[in-house]
Amino acid sequence: MNKEDMILISVDDHIVEPPDMFKNHLPRKYLDEAPRLVHNPDGSDTWQFRDVVIPNVALNAVAGRPKEEYGLEPQGLDEIRPGCWQVDERVKDMNAGGILGSMCFPSFPGFAGRLFATEDQEFSLALVQAYNDWHVEEWCGAYPARFIPMTLPVIWDPVACAAEIRRNAARGVHSLTFTENPAAMGYPSFHDFEHWKPMWEALVDTETVLNVHIGSSGRLAITAPDAPMDVMITLQPMNIVQAAADLLWSRPIKEYPSLKIALSEGGTGWIPYFLERVDRTYEMHSTWTGQDFGGKLPSEVFREHFLTCFIADPVGVTTRHQIGVDNICWEADYPHSDSMWPGAPEQLDEVLTANNVPDDEIDKMTYQNAMRWYHWDPFSHIPKDQATVGALRKAAEGHDVSIKALSKHDHGGGSDWQAQMSKVTVNTTGKQGK
Repeated sequence: MNKEDMILISVDDHIVEPPDMFKNHLPRKYLDEAPRLVHNPDGSDTWQFRDVVIPNVALNAVAGRPKEEYGLEPQGLDEIRPGCWQVDERVKDMNAGGILGSMCFPSFPGFAGRLFATEDQEFSLALVQAYNDWHVEEWCGAYPARFIPMTLPVIWDPVACAAEIRRNAARGVHSLTFTENPAAMGYPSFHDFEHWKPMWEALVDTETVLNVHIGSSGRLAITAPDAPMDVMITLQPMNIVQAAADLLWSRPIKEYPSLKIALSEGGTGWIPYFLERVDRTYEMHSTWTGQDFGGKLPSEVFREHFLTCFIADPVGVTTRHQIGVDNICWEADYPHSDSMWPGAPEQLDEVLTANNVPDDEIDKMTYQNAMRWYHWDPFSHIPKDQATVGALRKAAEGHDVSIKALSKHDHGGGSDWQAQMSKVTVNTTGKQGK
């Protein structure tokens, strides 16, 4: 397949939320208490909510910037591409990158919305619903052919969470962002079936996918206090391996045959060995651990329930049939530091060509699986011949994608990265972090 003819839907991108996001959606009585974006004397912008301060971290918004500007220092909105936080500019960036569709994870509330967990549950629910309404109505609603809507959970209350899942599914939302490890945040684990049962039932009833994103619990994989930053970055996908094991061996997988779970930003190269290992574990230990998959192997059950995603991942593409081609989606990770934007089609094409991937499998991994799993049809809004890499890039002619140094801050600090992370990840009773 010529790369110009590919259709790309990314199931993992990110939003840097705009400062006015609550204005049209939070009840007036709560507006003065809502999180607010504050411009600081050093030029940075930080979200502040009560005693919690959340910076815009440079690594989370480096699209279009030189690698010399990667780091952990806080940034101002004027130091990042407008496409990070302005929806019109985001679509221009998507066009320039040849990307038709995008599913955007939150930033400052945390991937599971734990920032909004307060002692006032009515206020907390209002914050979650306001965020979800902004995301669905303003961000996704501005360009329904370009964004897969995703909503935050009510993580502190499974009954209220179920109601919010159903409320959003009624308007076409079939994607819920969630933590990869609720126990690390002080909530019951995935193995507490009765606690989370209302949520599982709502997910199944509405055919909504539970998306567990790496790092969403705020629990980083760190080998030693003096380990360099590179160790943590290398080990980040290990969080998703742990989540895959937790969920595969959990009761909901056995109780709900149609339950769908996405392992977001976790890559795919590790999966063939993982599947070998779970099958071996089942063979050797199920007689005394009591695990029962109804006559199936764990690897078979994994393929029935789990969606995985990759950016380039040559190993994962090579072993795609061991993973399951119907279980793989592509991601761009815009505007994070792993993103291939705006050269995603070229880098992806290089991997696909090297592995002689046939056109039908390319179509599945680049857009068809995403459409099927998330019940999302962009072609009801845009003709298919206008959705290709070539067509979108033609529409973006003249849009500036040159690399630009935008930061006004110092960079580096790799030797003291954990001290910097302590400023980024604020711990408030286990409910706040990345």
